[in-house]
Amino acid sequence: MIPTKLTKENLSIATIWLFHVSGILGMLYGNSDWFISATPLNLLISFFLLLLNSKGHKWFFPMVFIAFLVGMISEILGVQFGWIFGNYQYGEQLGIKLLGVPLMIGVNWAMLTIITGAIAHQFYENTFMRIITGVGLMLLLDLLIEPVAPRLDFWVFEGGEAPLQNYVGWGAVALCLQFGYQFLKIKVESGFPYHLYLLQIIFFTVLLIKQTTIGL
Repeated sequence: MIPTKLTKENLSIATIWLFHVSGILGMLYGNSDWFISATPLNLLISFFLLLLNSKGHKWFFPMVFIAFLVGMISEILGVQFGWIFGNYQYGEQLGIKLLGVPLMIGVNWAMLTIITGAIAHQFYENTFMRIITGVGLMLLLDLLIEPVAPRLDFWVFEGGEAPLQNYVGWGAVALCLQFGYQFLKIKVESGFPYHLYLLQIIFFTVLLIKQTTIGL
């Protein structure tokens, strides 16, 4: 049965569905450049609503900050020295940068850590399985994003395609973050992370199909 009660969580879920579905339709049938430029705003709204709907575990906000910091440091090392992920540079679509890395990328690392950790926590009792599941969910999303990222002016790797090193690096950073999330036993008692993760999967799958068939 579809919930119809006007709660904070339901309104938040409706909002992210509206934004993501509008973005998909805009990319497919409208001014794709305008909708691409709105990506940072969409990401920021999704992140804010995630924080709003995450009930207060004492380690929740410290974990958000840790994930942001770890993500930013990892990406700065990647952009500046080619460590961890390989040789790549960020485009201009993701907004303000620190040492070549958009702050929105740190936000994205934090958001993905929380939503995948929350999903994994509800699926398994075993901590090891929670960590592995969280890492797998993060890697799956990266696999969908990488092929379309250059066209969206998010980032581009030297040679045009993400190397194996990128996925190994992603897995390693995700493993550290998921270990932290599950070790601290953070629990998000909300359906919001499921919806946000599903929308990310749908959004980038649609873009990947479009790029593969008719081009973005």
